[in-house]
Amino acid sequence: MERLRSLSRLLPRRTLCALAQGLTPGARPIAACGRAAHILGRSRAAPLCGPRRPPVAGEMHRLRTSDVSQATLASVAPVFTVTKFDKEGNVTSFEKKKTDLYQELGLQARDLRFQHVMSITTRNNRIIMRMEYLKAVITPECLLILDYRNLNLEQWLFRELPSQLAGEGQLVTYPLPFEFRAIEALLQYWISTLQGKLSVLQPLILETLEALVDPKHSSVDRSKLHILLQNGKSLSELETDIKIFKESILEILDEEERLEELCLTKWSDPQVFEKSSAGIDHAEEMELLLENYYRLAEDLSNAARELRALIDDSQSIIFINLDSHRNVMMRLNLQLTMGTFSLSLFGLMGVAFGMNLESSLEEDHRVFWLITGIMFMGSGLIWRRLLSFLGRQLEAPLPPVVW
Repeated sequence: MERLRSLSRLLPRRTLCALAQGLTPGARPIAACGRAAHILGRSRAAPLCGPRRPPVAGEMHRLRTSDVSQATLASVAPVFTVTKFDKEGNVTSFEKKKTDLYQELGLQARDLRFQHVMSITTRNNRIIMRMEYLKAVITPECLLILDYRNLNLEQWLFRELPSQLAGEGQLVTYPLPFEFRAIEALLQYWISTLQGKLSVLQPLILETLEALVDPKHSSVDRSKLHILLQNGKSLSELETDIKIFKESILEILDEEERLEELCLTKWSDPQVFEKSSAGIDHAEEMELLLENYYRLAEDLSNAARELRALIDDSQSIIFINLDSHRNVMMRLNLQLTMGTFSLSLFGLMGVAFGMNLESSLEEDHRVFWLITGIMFMGSGLIWRRLLSFLGRQLEAPLPPVVW
């Protein structure tokens, strides 16, 4: 009995049924299964060998509930506001569910999540680009911009972008396939956005620094420091955006396979990808395009770095001015302390003569002036001596530190 129970734990149910049939060759399969069930226990007999029972109403209800839940999930799928641009610059806008969109484009659900702040990826002959709030999908025939509303993109989307894609703008890649124009238009927009942020910050920072470092002002204006702090935070955010943009492009430039994947027409129409008139294939032209915008981003990074250096230098000057003011206050405090100490020291003579002690000196009226003069002269002499001694101690170099 114990062996059969251990077998029931190790072997699957069908194997146990076959084993039961082998133990009773003369009996029918159902009887053998019943005998095995009797050995192993009545609780395991029915699911092991017995006939399948018909589904009950509760199970049908569960199946229908599962179907309803799947339909509910499909109904609440996110909806994208899609703006489509074709090769001729024609624009169409429509709304489409995420499930329908990635199925039509031949993508996967995770491709339209846009998890990264800045990314350029390819999948199934499609280019998925994200530059913060700008989300786009590029195909060999069209450009799709997703969820552009409430982003102040209307002027660029409906006035500048169609003409650029149709070849009426100033894009260098117009003779090349459509994906080159789309990539260049998006990169050009983002570089222009970063340049616009820098052009707004630069005069504000320079004006604030000039007001803070002006030698005519003996004190530092706290309101200017607050403005400089806010501009410094904005500059840090801009430096981060430029750095992410550079890293995203550099990742593609470092991998030749990704450069090849960006050339979508190579896979859809290989005849288009013949040697150009300059003797450079389209993969190399894609590399040159990305390198161009990488250099533009590097120039913006250098300009932002110069502004950061100016802020650091101005902060050093401000700290030096604050140190000088603090030293003046410390010197004044030291002088007052030494003067009080000197007067207190020589004031003991006046205290001694002011007590109710009798001596022959009280009768001479000149003694009062003599003692008063000695008190003030001694106090002044000690005050000067102490100040000169402390001054030499402060100006002396520090001794070397021995660890």
